[in-house]
Amino acid sequence: MKNFIPVLRSCVLFDGIANDDLFAITGCLGAWVKEVKKGQVIFSEGDSTNWIGIVLSGSIQIMKEDYNGNRTIVSLCQPAELFAESFACAGGGVLPVSILAAEDSSVMLIDSHRVCVSCSNACTFHSHLIQNLLKIVANKNIQFNQKIEILSMRTTREKLLAYLNAEAKRAGNSSFTIPYDRQALADYLGVERSAMSAEISKLRNDGIIESEKNYFKLLI
Repeated sequence: MKNFIPVLRSCVLFDGIANDDLFAITGCLGAWVKEVKKGQVIFSEGDSTNWIGIVLSGSIQIMKEDYNGNRTIVSLCQPAELFAESFACAGGGVLPVSILAAEDSSVMLIDSHRVCVSCSNACTFHSHLIQNLLKIVANKNIQFNQKIEILSMRTTREKLLAYLNAEAKRAGNSSFTIPYDRQALADYLGVERSAMSAEISKLRNDGIIESEKNYFKLLI
């Protein structure tokens, strides 16, 4: 657990929590660490869970798969980010998505009931946790709305440009790297990989972007 203290310190859920309280808090919340291999499912679609996950290392994909096996990546969670928090706090609902490791990863799972309800020890940090959790859920809703805007674009080119502009704005720079390879990016945008790759080539030829693997630069 000590190896992951720097990651936990940068996790928004623990914002305002003193360093000395981090060990106490993980015990109070029933936290435990799970090692997962690339592709291993942490939670499956149709499951119910009361566990909130925190990525300690690696990365986690939240994925939706249709009846024909076509998948859409809903989001990618990286170190210090939470996953499944909305579903866990909903109380008894089933997951509409699957959550799996995008690479070999370590995750911490904490009991959502212990986050939202003060324990018998009357720990002073519970009010901070609840406030921080509300902030995280609100920000996730904003991000979800931004993705809806991207997916509402009519063409693959428009979706791709909307996504790249959003990533540049998030990075605060016209040059940036994205967390997806070509197939994962196509899955995130809900488009065919071949069509997307063709549009990337066209955007390069038109002098709109530079790109190499997951590096992009907006030129206009």
